[in-house]
This record gives sequence, C-alpha cells and structure tokens, in this order.
Amino acid sequence: MTPAIESEPLCLLADIPDGNAIEVEALVAGEVESLMVYRHGDEARAYFNVCPHAGRRLDYVPGKFLVRSGQIICAAHGATFTAESGDCTAGPCRGDRLRPVAVTVRDGAVHLA
Repeated sequence: MTPAIESEPLCLLADIPDGNAIEVEALVAGEVESLMVYRHGDEARAYFNVCPHAGRRLDYVPGKFLVRSGQIICAAHGATFTAESGDCTAGPCRGDRLRPVAVTVRDGAVHLA
C-alpha cells in the first residue's frame, strides 16, 4: 500500500461501508503511519491504528476492524472505543482514548486536514 501524501485523498468516502472503518497509510508529520478511517454517513473520523493499552494495532487482520453500533473494539484485548470521539469506554484502558488525526471530507474524498 502506497501512503497518501497531504495533497492526495486518503480514500473515497464510498470505499468505507457506513458505520465501519478501513485502514489507510498516510504521511503524518513526516512518518508513514497506519490510520483507521471510520465513516458515519457523510462524515469521517481518523485515528492512529494503535490501541493505547499496549501499543498494538486495533485491526484483527490488516485493514479489518471490529466495529459494532458505533463502537470500535481492539482485537488484542477487547478495549472498546466510541467511534465518534475515540474515548475508551470499556476494557483495560478505560478513560484513555485513541489518538485522532484531523481529516476532512471534500467532494466525496477523505483528506488529511
């Protein structure tokens, strides 16, 4: 996967099933990072693909996330995060949060903000 750079879109909003998430790679602060991009209707949120509990990836296989009813579940230890805010609501890192990455949706594409 070739990482997106700031002027290129991360993905198309249509690439993400509504209420779910995909993984993209992007150049963030000069580093290639794995990001999880979550879609809710015409909006998108992005987070670093890292659980704050043990620093492991959130996806259970590359690019596949456990997302249920607006909750993102870490595949490693079951920590549960609210997709809208990234707040951990259950599990070993309750009270912590996912690290957000600012994104915008323009013309049906998700871009770094």
